[in-house]
Amino acid sequence: MNSQTSRETSPVRLAAGDALVVVDLQNDFLPGGALAVPAGDRVVPVLNRYLQLFADRSLPIFATRDWHPANHCSFREQGGPWPPHCVANTPGAAFAPELALPATAVVVSKGTDPQREAYSGFQGTDLAQRLRGDGVRRLFVGGLATEFCVLATVNDAIREGFSAFLLLDAIQGLDIQPGDARRCEQEMVDRGAVALRFEEIARETA
Repeated sequence: MNSQTSRETSPVRLAAGDALVVVDLQNDFLPGGALAVPAGDRVVPVLNRYLQLFADRSLPIFATRDWHPANHCSFREQGGPWPPHCVANTPGAAFAPELALPATAVVVSKGTDPQREAYSGFQGTDLAQRLRGDGVRRLFVGGLATEFCVLATVNDAIREGFSAFLLLDAIQGLDIQPGDARRCEQEMVDRGAVALRFEEIARETA
């Protein structure tokens, strides 16, 4: 997918009203984790560049995380599709140690209700209210995994009335069926997200 097909070719300029959302960069979703995204660790250094960019401009940063009870409905033992993962307060639920989240980042925990699945960072959380409270209008979204929590978060962001930028160089998919991730990228763009890469962001603020 060519990001230039979904926006103007001039660089995107960061400004007040912009926020970065890092989706589920947790140990269990990285190689060696309970529900590993193949090559999921490749997005960590890329996201660190975005984190630095937003932190340098004092723009808000949010980090979502799965924070499941041990008996969560998404786990196979409870009839769900996934192995146990990101159980609250376990090492697998911790953010990737190499992820350079600033102290000012707002952590949003999702999937905390044992009876409810929550792929989106907006589902069952106060993320939308927090964003509006910060005067946020545009979200820049990266993380794991493309077809699940990134897709749901971007789609809900648009549904909530935010403009969404999909950070193509900072997402990675499970690709359970080959091509799934690419199809979901296109779905997000078709719904109104703007596909973007780091080099397409202007280095000075608006």
